[in-house]
Amino acid sequence: MTRVDCHAHLLPREWPTLAERYGDPRWPRLDHVDACSARIMIGDDVFREVTDQLYVTERRLADMDQTGIDRQLLSTVPVMFSYWAAPERTRELSRYLNEHLASVVREHRERFDALGTVPLNDPDIAVEELERCIREWGMVGVEIGSNVAGTDLDDPQFRPFFECAAELGALVFVHPWQASSGSRLAHYYFTYTVAMPSETAFAIGALLFGGVLERLPDLKLLFAHGGGSVPLIIGRMQRGWDIWEPARAHLSTPPVELLRRCYFDSVTWDETSLEFLVRRVGADRVLLGSDYPFLMGEDRPGEMVLRSALAPDEQAAILGGNAERLLAAVGAAR
Repeated sequence: MTRVDCHAHLLPREWPTLAERYGDPRWPRLDHVDACSARIMIGDDVFREVTDQLYVTERRLADMDQTGIDRQLLSTVPVMFSYWAAPERTRELSRYLNEHLASVVREHRERFDALGTVPLNDPDIAVEELERCIREWGMVGVEIGSNVAGTDLDDPQFRPFFECAAELGALVFVHPWQASSGSRLAHYYFTYTVAMPSETAFAIGALLFGGVLERLPDLKLLFAHGGGSVPLIIGRMQRGWDIWEPARAHLSTPPVELLRRCYFDSVTWDETSLEFLVRRVGADRVLLGSDYPFLMGEDRPGEMVLRSALAPDEQAAILGGNAERLLAAVGAAR
């Protein structure tokens, strides 16, 4: 069975030292520790320790061959979004990352597709970069954060961006970022295990209840980590829509129905959660994802799908069939 990994992160080996150029330590940088490892740094703080799998294409291809992955859909690491910065500076970094993504795809067209990144902190500039990603660099879509410097995705300022994505037939991959923090999340890695799934739920909720999905039926949205906590709480969201008029202010379609228009990756970390996701949205709406090459990812992408109690045809669809169909539709629109 064909395997297409739709959640795989990539960074260049190096990028411009914007912290020095603009005198702001919040810009991320990559400090190489040795030939096979590095640290993503924010100022003097280690954001994440990484291996060369993140930035050495040959190592990535070897891993793909070893684990049976035919194609990867590449996207940047969310820390690079930099929505907090001046939009022109965010665009500068976005273009550098997009040019790198496009170059990797050009060199290995049979193995990779790419999702670009855009400065969504200025929606007009984001539209320009989205068009560039699709029309100039031949990407299949873009990756965005679950919020933009604290602003939810249903904010009217983002309407032109989502309208453009729908018109272009571009895939929009929504990845959790900047989850609410505080003392409750300071221990046990709760930021990643508790807050991130909730952050994805806020993004899905905003796009549902804000009427974005209803208004744009052609919009193709893919949510990371199996939709976070939404598959479990969509019944509660539906109940709120049923009983509270303000929850229906921008949404006339039942949320549980509208959710089935979205796509979700398979990064749920256990078979039971994956099976529940499939029962909730349908096997045709789930795409294989690994979160490569991070520790929270699946070491052998697709093995959890094969261990599940899903029917063989459902497994085949999730492993690659759904992605092939979706990417073909994106390509046809492009």
